[in-house]
Amino acid sequence: MIVKRSEDAGALSAPPHAGFYPPLALLIDGAWTGASDAAVRDVIDPATEAVIGQLPCATTADLDRALAAAQRAFQTWKRTPATQRAKIVTDAAALMRQREDTIARTITLELGKPLAESRIEVQRLAGVFDWHAAEAQRLYGRLIPSGTDVQNTVLQEPIGVVAAFTPWNGPAASPGRKISAALAAGCTVVIKPAEETPGTAILIAQCLLDAGLPAGALNLVFGNPGDISTHLVSSPIVRSVAFTGSVPIGRSLAALAGQHLKPAVLELGGHGPVIVNDDVDVRAVAALCARQKFRNAGQICMSPTRFYVHASVYDVFAEAFVETTRTLKVGPGFDPASEVGPLANPRRRDGVERMVQDACAAGARLLIGGRRLPGPGFYFEPTVLADIPADADIWRTEPFGPIALLARFRDLDEAIALANHSDYGLAAFAFTRSAAASARILREVDSGIVSVNHFQGAGDSTPFGGVKDSGYGREGGAECFEGYLVRKLASQRPL
Repeated sequence: MIVKRSEDAGALSAPPHAGFYPPLALLIDGAWTGASDAAVRDVIDPATEAVIGQLPCATTADLDRALAAAQRAFQTWKRTPATQRAKIVTDAAALMRQREDTIARTITLELGKPLAESRIEVQRLAGVFDWHAAEAQRLYGRLIPSGTDVQNTVLQEPIGVVAAFTPWNGPAASPGRKISAALAAGCTVVIKPAEETPGTAILIAQCLLDAGLPAGALNLVFGNPGDISTHLVSSPIVRSVAFTGSVPIGRSLAALAGQHLKPAVLELGGHGPVIVNDDVDVRAVAALCARQKFRNAGQICMSPTRFYVHASVYDVFAEAFVETTRTLKVGPGFDPASEVGPLANPRRRDGVERMVQDACAAGARLLIGGRRLPGPGFYFEPTVLADIPADADIWRTEPFGPIALLARFRDLDEAIALANHSDYGLAAFAFTRSAAASARILREVDSGIVSVNHFQGAGDSTPFGGVKDSGYGREGGAECFEGYLVRKLASQRPL
């Protein structure tokens, strides 16, 4: 495991961003603009800790202008034929593919993850736009036979203005899912992307504007997250809420939305269990698990974290997992050799360090890693912990970083009980050659997504979301439109 620091990696660790990093601004009513006052916040490159831009912070007046623009645009956008809306969304996807290099480099600059991973995120983003555009053309409603001369039709109509909030760990994927589904369904959007990764959202919005999206249909605001979310969700203009982020913030937004009787889609993270049975190629599975665990430095809501391994193969699995972890190269995302980038911000690095220290103090055994790395940059070693006491906080709290937890199980009953022993329920995984074991795991593990023998549990056409503290509602699949539609019964009889 190596680290390429700025003095070792040269220009790769501190790439010039002039020429591809966009000017930072708010998007209100089709125009890029500064805030109403001079308040700004620095945007930091997590690989070098250099300031790469200054982001204007929206005032209440800015938010009200964005809301008014979205409300005004909705009156036209909802009546725009679905085929025309779809064309704009798919044209935007085509522009994203053309601009893949710029968008991917911006993701890596803002978030720090390897450039190859950023390119994959842009490719998937364009695919999501295409799928939502196509699927939204099939929101037909239905005719209900009445047995009389009354005709009952269920109409599916866009709900109105959507307030959306997205995190920094998926700077293209998370806002892209919400924006494309809402627009394709006929809604308009006021979105607050993460202040750590604003440039990526700005580039996505520019693709939509260049594709012909009407002014006001999409508005981007940045600033104080608590103030913005409270103002937007409380506004009578907003009719629906879409949020991806932490459980505490999700709870507060759910309560606020409930106070105003507004539907919400909440994706609140996970603490992914992985069951490894004794009938697999243990070393191959361990290597696959280790590489998946440390993608995006573990800053993925679906990241596998709790590895429950059959006792008879546990030692071999642990050895192979550590061996693979040791080979991973940590460094700036613009270095082609880097496989694990920095954490997104110093808060995340400090939180990961604290969780490892607390687990070790409780009796956990550190197999590898466990330390922050010398700067510049917010780097932390890929870390593997074993023999963790059952009451350690790390079993209950999502690490959201490069930490893997290993534990033994004796039989499948115990493995399923351990997997379900969490307040989270977003994604779970298992590896087994047994059809009977697979059937039980798919049926009995309490999670919104359960994948057996692979880690690709969410795609454009499949529903994505969790249960328990991982939230409710779905993104992806036909289910993604639930938060953006109302169903109207249109009933009539001839006079």
